[in-house]
Amino acid sequence: MPRRLLDRTAPWTEQDYLALGETVPRVELLDGGLLIGPPASLRHQVLVGGLADSLAAGARAGGFDILPMINLRLGGRRILNPDLVVAAVSDFDALSVPAAEVLMVAEVAAPHTFLIDSLLKLQCYADAGIQWYLLIEEETLTMHLYQRQGGYYVERSVTKAGEVLELTDPVRATIRPGELLG
Repeated sequence: MPRRLLDRTAPWTEQDYLALGETVPRVELLDGGLLIGPPASLRHQVLVGGLADSLAAGARAGGFDILPMINLRLGGRRILNPDLVVAAVSDFDALSVPAAEVLMVAEVAAPHTFLIDSLLKLQCYADAGIQWYLLIEEETLTMHLYQRQGGYYVERSVTKAGEVLELTDPVRATIRPGELLG
């Protein structure tokens, strides 16, 4: 990312952020500031792929799309790049997907992103009105499923490696965390 793009004093807008285009580090917009993280590890990417495979049939049956690493527009100068979303996308040519089209967000939390994914992003997604949030701990493969109630997420289940999560909402799916790595 060219330094000249980062030398600024004004808060970033959605337009400024989208003008960055594709970036090698993960760059997200949070309340007018940039949140920059390293690229995902291979383990991380395989977990996201395994999760996408687990959700695919149920999503298709429900008429939904599974999208990895999109620009998710949460409003209020917030655009995050979740690892995966289940969505009913209306414009496949857009640079971002509005939160109103997203049924579930999933994040794979690495040790260096755990606090961001489990606290900050959890609250941002709840604030945006997204009904479901699935957080997978990268090291232990423990999955936390949250459902939005009254503006906040309530943990509905914790599924560990060797156990099975049977989803009925927002899509029907059977997820075995211990098998997400292949």
